[in-house]
Amino acid sequence: MSILAIAVTLLIAAALAKPVGLYLAAAFDYGPNRLNRIYGPFERLIHAVSGIREENQSWKTYAASLVLSNAVMILLVYLVLRFQGLLPLNPAGIANMEPTLAFNTAISFMANTDLQHYSGESGVSYLSQISVLVFAMFVSPATGLALVMAFIRGLTGRAPGNFFADLIRALTRVLLPVAFVSALLFVFMGVPQTFEPAATATTLEGAQQTIARGPIASFLAIKELGNNGGGFLGVNSAHPFENPNGLSNLLQILLMLLVTSALPFAYGKMAGSIKQGRVLFVSMLMLLLVMTTVSLTAESAGNPALNALGIEHSQGSMEGKEVRFGEAQSAFYSVITTAAETGAVNTMHDTLTPIGGLVPLANMMLNTVFGGMGVGFVNVLMYAIIAVFLSGLMVGRTPEFLGRKIEGKEMKLIAVTLLIQPFLILVPTAIALALHPETISNPGFHGLTQALYEYTSAAANNGSGFEGLGDATSFWNISTGIVMFFGRYLSMVTLLAVAASLASKKRVPESSGTFRTDTAMFGAVFVGIVLIVGALTFFPALVLGPIAEQLTL
Repeated sequence: MSILAIAVTLLIAAALAKPVGLYLAAAFDYGPNRLNRIYGPFERLIHAVSGIREENQSWKTYAASLVLSNAVMILLVYLVLRFQGLLPLNPAGIANMEPTLAFNTAISFMANTDLQHYSGESGVSYLSQISVLVFAMFVSPATGLALVMAFIRGLTGRAPGNFFADLIRALTRVLLPVAFVSALLFVFMGVPQTFEPAATATTLEGAQQTIARGPIASFLAIKELGNNGGGFLGVNSAHPFENPNGLSNLLQILLMLLVTSALPFAYGKMAGSIKQGRVLFVSMLMLLLVMTTVSLTAESAGNPALNALGIEHSQGSMEGKEVRFGEAQSAFYSVITTAAETGAVNTMHDTLTPIGGLVPLANMMLNTVFGGMGVGFVNVLMYAIIAVFLSGLMVGRTPEFLGRKIEGKEMKLIAVTLLIQPFLILVPTAIALALHPETISNPGFHGLTQALYEYTSAAANNGSGFEGLGDATSFWNISTGIVMFFGRYLSMVTLLAVAASLASKKRVPESSGTFRTDTAMFGAVFVGIVLIVGALTFFPALVLGPIAEQLTL
């Protein structure tokens, strides 16, 4: 029954992908269309008030606008968190956030990561939750959507557009309306939406219990839709207030995939070939199906050590999982939340089997199995360029992508981009293991995986945690904060430069020798390149962590 539910979920997500993708292409089209007539007057009012001019920027100006505006917003979030104890709408009397934790949290939410080194209900006030954190949870995915649209325009020979106009469009045409409807659906399903303080109840044994609550439904909607993942409550979507039943679990999964799975079709529409978008969508879907199969198989097998003691699979593999979801839906959620780089959790990833824990790690390391809001698909297109480049070299022909030659300049920028993530993951992991082993709760291979997972989650802007890690320290706050910032913004700049370089070239007419990117052959090459590059980069670390742990059970 659980497998059937998973199959239905994936079918619904796949059915939504193309229509949503076509909508996204229209939403970010600067030419005359029906959406511009509907949203145009309201957006022009916002432009007039804020001084935005809807004119094309150079790629450097676009990149500078993106990074600098996000930096200012990080400062804004930091200041509110630092002084939340003095501000209103704080019925629980939560104190000002500690400086390094505020530094980490501000970068985390603006970098679309939502890594939380605090417990949701006790770390921030209502004002912080609904103002700066929700604000960041809208602006950060909007930034990612703006980036991917600018990148696609560059690949197709057009100017990148205007960052601020794209940001407004992402908010008004995509995130705000869908989040509003989703929040109402979550309220209907039983998710709380109130400004009342935590409730106090008397249990059957006569003890006093404090029940956290708040404006959870509205927070939850953008948390999932924007691939943010931060929990209003400390245990995230494992809490019955954030995820009360199977229907809410289904909606959360669909929201995580809604935009990320649609972007291939948006790209196909903007590139003038829906077939190209379909090839990339199917390739990414195949990777997702493989990851799902591996995770479900691993979790259903349970722990070999417990099996040897006569403990049944269901008893061993249900550790750290919610009984209302079961092992299959828990494993599936862990795959989706890392494939879509959301970071929400409905189970404790630290309690997954070693191979079950390897799958989320692999999703984040590849960052192409749909990937996060906008940024993931930019990575997909980067790997598509690599696939075309290598294929061209193998047949002795200058590689072309969308009719433009791929030469040394583009490949140097892509090579730099490929090195950013492994550097930000592997170097800090080694430093943490060498200098702060006391913060790691498990010795041996599992402890290495805990540290590796933390930095992988930070660099990939995912935000989920393996837990069991003493990360509420200045070292972890500062180090993961730095990794999140550079993991987010460095690749954005380098890939905008790649798109601009390709846009500046004359289009080469297609010939019989052109390597077509709308065929199953290209899809197979693309998947192979993703897996080979990922394996060469991260396989040694995975061998020392989850693979070695599995072999020693």
